Amino acid sequence: MADSPTSSVGPSSLAHHKAVKVMLVFVHGFKGNDSTFAQFPQRLQNMLSESSPEYTFESIVFPAYETKGNLPEAVVKFSDWLTSLTVEKEAETGLGSGSVQIVLCGHSMGGLLVVDTLLEFEQSRINATDPLWPRIIGIIAYDTPYYGLHPHVFKNSANKAAEHLNAAKTVGSALLGSFAGFGAKKAADGENNSAGAITAPPGTPPPSATTSKWGTAAFALGGALIAGATAGGAYWKKDDLNIGYSWFTDHMKYVGNLWEEEAMKARMDNLRRVMESDKILFRNYYTFIPATPPAFFQPRTFVLLPKPEEAPLERYFVKSQNHLATDELAAHTGMFSGGTNGGFYELGLNSAKTIRAMLDIKSGEFSKASS
Repeated sequence: MADSPTSSVGPSSLAHHKAVKVMLVFVHGFKGNDSTFAQFPQRLQNMLSESSPEYTFESIVFPAYETKGNLPEAVVKFSDWLTSLTVEKEAETGLGSGSVQIVLCGHSMGGLLVVDTLLEFEQSRINATDPLWPRIIGIIAYDTPYYGLHPHVFKNSANKAAEHLNAAKTVGSALLGSFAGFGAKKAADGENNSAGAITAPPGTPPPSATTSKWGTAAFALGGALIAGATAGGAYWKKDDLNIGYSWFTDHMKYVGNLWEEEAMKARMDNLRRVMESDKILFRNYYTFIPATPPAFFQPRTFVLLPKPEEAPLERYFVKSQNHLATDELAAHTGMFSGGTNGGFYELGLNSAKTIRAMLDIKSGEFSKASS
């Protein structure tokens, strides 16, 4: 990761330098792409520009990246990209280091990436008392499973997938058939599959030696992960389904971060520490589907919420209600459209209020330092 640049405003005086530009940096999650956020970043930029004309706002979407391998590798790439972008934008202001404030916005596993990036910058400071650079003032996560995925996501979505896969004998066989490219087929000619169904891609190759590898991988991953992967049809593009065993295992390594309970707890403990030391504001807007008896007597969420022992962080997890979504995955992947999220406009307003609060905190620090 690059060091802070030398400029007219040195790192030691960052806290005394009022920023004039605010970058809203959006990062997609597992198997997302540049269109994950649709028009949401631009709408948020316009909203903030009208309500806070003293700042110049710019929404930037981190280019689509491969969600595979180890998460730390993605953190290094994103950190380098953000460092270069910050230097460029600060040069444009003519005011040097600290003239650009940054709000990191991550959807799904993108929320893990932006928190880890913040911690990387915080830990790379030469002196612990030096102001943070790049000047990250806050993090907004959208349905990020910081404590893991809710178990019901596997059950509800896998059951739904099974309804559309009459050819699949079990959830496991559906997974193997889809990803190895030799199992599930349409139940009947001319039948329309739903958008969430997992089916074999066209031009399915015949079974090969890869079959044994897929079987080994499936059993090694365990039933819960198999169900979760099967449920995640919305994550995988159909064109990717027949790439093969190495593609599957490489991407499972990335999403496997969601099962590292100790690492997830350590991440949140460190985030809380940095929130206090550097006055960083954090919010995680999680999807919330109200109860719909008799089918569902309890509300549903995509993410697990903090446990009682993590109570100090619970207030930073904010409900984003969606009465349009049929299941947790639909709510998760359809967060950024008014057609799939009944709480879309409220989500935008709440995001703008959170960013405004971030700016007020930093403005107050500047005023205190200048007095």
